[in-house]
Amino acid sequence: MSSRIFFACVFLSLCCASSPLSCRWMDHKFRQYSQSSLNLLDMLTYPYTNQDAQANIWPFPHHLYTQASRTSAEGKLAFTVQILREVSALIVENDSSSSWGEITVEYFLNVVNKQADELQSCVGGEWRPNRRLHTYFKRLSHGIFRQMGHSTEAWELIRREIKVHLFRVDHLVSSLFTAN
Repeated sequence: MSSRIFFACVFLSLCCASSPLSCRWMDHKFRQYSQSSLNLLDMLTYPYTNQDAQANIWPFPHHLYTQASRTSAEGKLAFTVQILREVSALIVENDSSSSWGEITVEYFLNVVNKQADELQSCVGGEWRPNRRLHTYFKRLSHGIFRQMGHSTEAWELIRREIKVHLFRVDHLVSSLFTAN
């Protein structure tokens, strides 16, 4: 009888250990890193930009967030990882033209990449990146900078767009904490 209980406990602990909800980093550090990335992003604002500047931004396919919110915990984390990687790529790809503070951008990218790496380690198995999500970020990058050049207004639009996504992925991952 005690051997059955022992094996049941071992089985449960193995199942729980592979669950993204038991990911230690996510439990202890995600919120801290998420808040840091938002604070660093706020530091990247330009004091003299046209806050009402508008560009023909391709609308984000919001249904992707709806789909992600209905998936498993691993699906939510995989979606979040892709958003974080796309944000990082967007900045790195165009960073040479930015007049943002180089050190602040470096800190921001380190925090975002650390979040992506650690959350990726919480995702079990293989996952395929969402093509629509990738296409959106490519269009955002090429569209804004093609339309507005690499002006401070263009960078401010990109910054605001990134901030929206960081808030949304924070909310998406935080839903795992409340479900736990």
